[in-house]
Amino acid sequence: MKGLFRKFTVRDLVLIAAMAALGIAIKPVVVPLAHLISTPLMIPGGALAGGLYMMWMVVAFGLTGKHGTATLVGLVQAILVMITGVSGSHGAMSLLSYTAPGILVDLVFLVLRRGIDSMPLALLAGILANVAGTVCVNFVFFSLPLIPMLLSLCVAAFSGGVGGVLSWLLLEALSRYGIRRKKT
Repeated sequence: MKGLFRKFTVRDLVLIAAMAALGIAIKPVVVPLAHLISTPLMIPGGALAGGLYMMWMVVAFGLTGKHGTATLVGLVQAILVMITGVSGSHGAMSLLSYTAPGILVDLVFLVLRRGIDSMPLALLAGILANVAGTVCVNFVFFSLPLIPMLLSLCVAAFSGGVGGVLSWLLLEALSRYGIRRKKT
């Protein structure tokens, strides 16, 4: 286990834990508001709200610049919801539904061989994270018919894109205050 975390500094691990906690902390506020819109459309509320809590994975990756960061954020989030029973817990399946988006974000930046160095990359990361989460939750729990599923994925992509742009803006603001993003 020690080797797994060797590339992460204590600062990185604190940032990962903080970003995971922020993602879980805003869920109880954002999801009920999203349900006002998503319920009449017959799509899961997480598809609409997800961009606002998936953004913290993107921010964490942007702050550390290290592959595996987004996956660890998702894993910590899964453990937090399983232990605390916060809304959005899917029991043991939370390990899949919370970690898969982080894995996808990390894989994309591993393949691209770069970090989040532009708004389009942050936008892409947000979209991929939220779409991955929406796909996982749909296949495990909802099994939506084709049309609601496609609508759900479109909403997830839009929401994830918004989260990605917000992530970029937050990373830029943090950079101006001396909290620099590292290049991967």
